[in-house]
Amino acid sequence: LTLRPRNGAPTNAQRMKHKPICIVGAGPGGCATALKLSYLGIPCLLIDKAVFPRDKVCGDAISGKVTTLLQRLDPALLQRFQSDATLQVGVWGIRFVAPNGKRLDVPFKPLFDPEGEVPPGHVSRRMSFDNFLVEEVKRRPTIEMREGCEVVDFERRPGGFAVRGKGWEEETPLLVVANGAHSRFARRWAGLQKDPAHHAGAVRAYFQGVSGFHPESFIELHFLKEFTPGYFWIFPLPGGYANVGLGMRSDYISRRKFNLKKSLLEIIREHPAIAPRFRNARQEGKVEGYGLPLGSKRRPLSGDHYMLVGDAGHLIDPLTGEGIGNAFYSGIIAAEQAQACLQAQDFSAAFLQAYDHRVARVLGSEMKLSYQLQRMLRYPRLADFIANLVDRNPHLIRLVSDMYTDLNLRKQLLNPLFWIRILTGRRPLKENPDPPGSGSAVLNP
Repeated sequence: LTLRPRNGAPTNAQRMKHKPICIVGAGPGGCATALKLSYLGIPCLLIDKAVFPRDKVCGDAISGKVTTLLQRLDPALLQRFQSDATLQVGVWGIRFVAPNGKRLDVPFKPLFDPEGEVPPGHVSRRMSFDNFLVEEVKRRPTIEMREGCEVVDFERRPGGFAVRGKGWEEETPLLVVANGAHSRFARRWAGLQKDPAHHAGAVRAYFQGVSGFHPESFIELHFLKEFTPGYFWIFPLPGGYANVGLGMRSDYISRRKFNLKKSLLEIIREHPAIAPRFRNARQEGKVEGYGLPLGSKRRPLSGDHYMLVGDAGHLIDPLTGEGIGNAFYSGIIAAEQAQACLQAQDFSAAFLQAYDHRVARVLGSEMKLSYQLQRMLRYPRLADFIANLVDRNPHLIRLVSDMYTDLNLRKQLLNPLFWIRILTGRRPLKENPDPPGSGSAVLNP
């Protein structure tokens, strides 16, 4: 990897050691790739147009995938994240609110002990979490991090790609593209275009002083009748703040002519169950909007000399809208694929197909199921029926909790026999857990 002015040889200030991997985008996906490469002993260059800390519009929820992978990278890294109470709030479960107002509190782990255990999930402002990851990147001597370095063009070269900015140019045999949902590279080189049926729009705002949270900081998903198949959320944050937002699939937004920003504020002001919780709350900043390319259909993630990671590869969960965990996961997989490419000195599209296959194996089944559940929740009466059924059967709360880490068990939600057994008072059959490397591999990347 060389740094050259476009009109001549490198200057002394611009000389650098050769680095075989160039990563564009220092969000969770890009940082995960860089950190894993570093722990594999592979130097890389990580470029981002922003100077950190910087804000990123997001729901701010961090799943157990991230904490599991941080633990695998370095237990000390995870400990630094979890020990800082100003950085994150530990989350123990999800509060689902059905269209009929029925409230279901589902822990991520049955019979959890908040005093003696580490929470499986967290909520952290992206400004804080992404900066935490960047600071961890800066600890690693094999990673060169460049902030405030905007990429304006990519050029295919015989040995890889040239990456250009104003007054600088890089050449690399392997490019990892992790520059988010609006990646120009993903559109131009991989052909990933916006598909409204597999895309969502969302808005979020920060509030301080929201009341009525679960004592163990459960995140909240409110499936309001007029906004299905989307949902309204309230996620607790450090310092008494909350991330509050509303999201819906883009084709439904267009069809119904929704103004999400206006609708969010109307819910906060007028909804009979929600408005009282905001009576003494104060909004911080403005309502921000963003797009979410959903992973509800399979798309190409690699080609000659490149891989797409995270939102750039349209890997956002279709049901929850969570993208941080999948970005982190795909970054780890990309780093291990990069190691294989370097060892084989093969950066061809055919060789890089192994990356696509592994991402599909690890995340594909989960996202396909999420899409099917998302489609099922288009029907408010069905959501109300399920909520009433679960509320009357405490055993089902435990079962739904188990579904958090068991994909095969989650699949039963789409099986009519599952509901027949529930309605007739019989316990549903639990299939064998997924084998290592299968779709539910939250712990098996």
